[in-house]
Amino acid sequence: MGQLQLHHLRPADGSKKTKIRVGRGEGGRRGKTAGRGTKGTKARNTVRPGFEGGRVPLQRRIPTLRGFTNPNNETFAVVNVEDLNVFAANSVVTSASLKAAGLAKKKGRVKVLGDGEIDRALKVQVDAVSASAKAKIEAAGGSVETID
Repeated sequence: MGQLQLHHLRPADGSKKTKIRVGRGEGGRRGKTAGRGTKGTKARNTVRPGFEGGRVPLQRRIPTLRGFTNPNNETFAVVNVEDLNVFAANSVVTSASLKAAGLAKKKGRVKVLGDGEIDRALKVQVDAVSASAKAKIEAAGGSVETID
């Protein structure tokens, strides 16, 4: 066999189907109504997407969401004071060290909240600290520094 030529190419078997010609006389199988049934919008023209035959459509039945979502809202990864007890005494606790320890799970800034108790002095350097957390850390002999 010689070199493959353009006129040798054929589509794969079953990939090409013959088009069904509808509405070509009453003698044929798909004549008269052309497979569209009798009367109604669907027999005459196309129905727009989402049309449900005259009843109240789904997009109007679902209740609308109320309120306002601030696009500039800043979420913090929250860490409680009691979680800081995993660090050694007199060590420096930063946002990076909290994420490395798996305590701050979300991306973004870290905030320490005052839930629980702390029993060691730590130097905490995070993005934000609540007033109660700051009081507990300083009462344990540590210091708090916020990074802006």
